[in-house]
Amino acid sequence: MSWWLVADRIEECESSDMETGPRPPPLAGPAVVLGPQRLSFAYQGLLEIPYDTILQHQDTLEVLDLSYNLLDERNPALLGGLEKLSTLILDCNNYNAHVKFPYMPSLTTLWINKNKISNLPIVVEEISCKFPNIKILSMMNNEAAPSYFNGGSRTQYIDYRQYVISQISSLEVLDDTEVQVKERELAQKTYRMQRIKESRSRRKELHR
Repeated sequence: MSWWLVADRIEECESSDMETGPRPPPLAGPAVVLGPQRLSFAYQGLLEIPYDTILQHQDTLEVLDLSYNLLDERNPALLGGLEKLSTLILDCNNYNAHVKFPYMPSLTTLWINKNKISNLPIVVEEISCKFPNIKILSMMNNEAAPSYFNGGSRTQYIDYRQYVISQISSLEVLDDTEVQVKERELAQKTYRMQRIKESRSRRKELHR
């Protein structure tokens, strides 16, 4: 699944939210095996990650899709056993900023669009620490990621991008847009100056 399809996935979430009338939760069924390296549990109404099935594929699994479920703060700790996993898709679940991921140096792509993430610094620090080689990150339609999808202004969107880019040096694509060299340089400069100002302010407070 390519990163430029993120916007289409978000629109699917939006359209399903706008449907009227009661909808019974989907029944969890068997995983859809898309090949020896790809596994999907999307649209199954899952409350927990089905580790028993997933770990049967741990020697080959590279792409895992858990989108459109009901997964929440029960953290995906056992996914750390997937040493070849490069892409994790968690779109349209109930994860918040306090999710704790396992350390996964193999992971290069994380989609966590339309969840319940409201605290940007907390989740960015977690992602930066646990996925040191991440290149593609999409967090659209979370409160912490203001954009046209959720009513955020252009200024808020730019600030959001600058912060994330300044904190995750390996990032090549954020949401549906590539990270440009000049954008990275500006982000690093902006937040380096901000840290200097904060440090000076703290020193002044200590000497009062």
